[in-house]
Amino acid sequence: MPDLIALARAVVPENKTDADAAFGLPEIEFVEAVTYASADEIVDMLQVLIQEDWMGLPPWARGLAHRIACLQRPGDAALLRAAAHDRSAFYPDGDGITASLLSEADRLDRGGAGA
Repeated sequence: MPDLIALARAVVPENKTDADAAFGLPEIEFVEAVTYASADEIVDMLQVLIQEDWMGLPPWARGLAHRIACLQRPGDAALLRAAAHDRSAFYPDGDGITASLLSEADRLDRGGAGA
């Protein structure tokens, strides 16, 4: 599997080699890699890139990565909470997604079963 961290760095706007392409090969390669990456690989990549430059990775890439990791680990309250907090930094919660993620994380922390 390609190095997810390297592919993610390639979609950071200031690292792009083709400034005219809004969505080009680096983005396609990132989407393909993150789609099939494990939750551990995704979480590791996010931690590295966010530590390097908190604003560097575009919100669409962060959201996609968090979503795929959360789908792989639906019972991981810490991951759901991290995804919610990251999402809230970039998007207003008019659609309720952030609140839903936090609510599910709270339910899991209480040991609740069922939806």
